Amino acid sequence: MNNYYYIVASLPAIAQDWKFGDITAESIVGEIKERSTPADLAVIDFIESGFADGGLNEDFYRKAISHKLPFIREYYTFDLNVRNAKVRFLNKALGREADKDVIDIDTGEFEDAAAVDSILDGKDILGREKALDDLYWEKLDSMTVHHYFDMDVILAFIFKLHIIDRWHKLDEQRGREMFKKLVDEIIDNKKQI
Repeated sequence: MNNYYYIVASLPAIAQDWKFGDITAESIVGEIKERSTPADLAVIDFIESGFADGGLNEDFYRKAISHKLPFIREYYTFDLNVRNAKVRFLNKALGREADKDVIDIDTGEFEDAAAVDSILDGKDILGREKALDDLYWEKLDSMTVHHYFDMDVILAFIFKLHIIDRWHKLDEQRGREMFKKLVDEIIDNKKQI
């Protein structure tokens, strides 16, 4: 028997500008895990492994895109398409081969390709990252329409929690500094080629 009603009812109402206060993303996910069945815990552990350093590799995406849960398949197909679009954008900016470093897994047609391309064409790097996270948030919302007390809602919550946590850990000034450093490194690497 699952605890979906209890788990969902106990989750805080979050929005993209939500503040953690005295709690952390890890503690919230920990509480969800404590209340999960072994099968659901395995799914949560799987998605959490994607957030580990180097976790989003070709092997992970192959497992995710063939996962038994439709939610996992749909989310990671979207995620892979967005990440590949970002790599292609950087490749173009650096004058590299378009598909260099792209994870080559057939995901079919990417319906949000135009939206991602439009975001990547923006001039403000931090603004682009925020807009991409907005797109992820909207995708998660669309994937949970008519879902109220099931695993999809819990998984979407965890993904959204990670979006909030990422921005919580990066204040705007530090974020701009990090992105400037990244751009400088890319320019330096291009000069060395």
